[in-house]
Amino acid sequence: MRTLSAGVINKDERGVTLIELLIVATVIALVVGLSFPSAAAGVDSLRIRSASDKIVAFLNTALDRADRRQQVVEIRISVRENAISARTADLSFDRTFEVPEPIRITAVEPALAEGANPDIQRRFLVYPGGTAPRIAIDLASHDGRRRRVVVDPVTGTPRSEWEAQAK
Repeated sequence: MRTLSAGVINKDERGVTLIELLIVATVIALVVGLSFPSAAAGVDSLRIRSASDKIVAFLNTALDRADRRQQVVEIRISVRENAISARTADLSFDRTFEVPEPIRITAVEPALAEGANPDIQRRFLVYPGGTAPRIAIDLASHDGRRRRVVVDPVTGTPRSEWEAQAK
């Protein structure tokens, strides 16, 4: 039998054993398993925030169009179709934003009269130089995260705000 000096590896002793490979794979699986729920929650949070920011930008464009072009703009919000659209009477401005899945429009305020179908398409008119209508759009993700997009009639600007998480 040959003796080896420190640092020299015999040809038959190179490589990784199966046990070492299984231990490394187990550690990697544990790290991934522990970090996945927080990463998934972060992605859902980003999705709902992105959707609400896009709705704010969409509403801001429609309000700006009414003011700058001196045209009446109709804003239509459909809970059933999960979409928002805006258009002018002459159709020179006609835009639609479909809220991406898994985010859903859950409600539109002001509330309808009691007994009215909540799935009907809601329509709001924006008049040039007039007060912006107070519109509130509630959004929800499949895991219960909620956001609300509100058009403030005093300032005439839309904004997005967090709602308390559903239990």
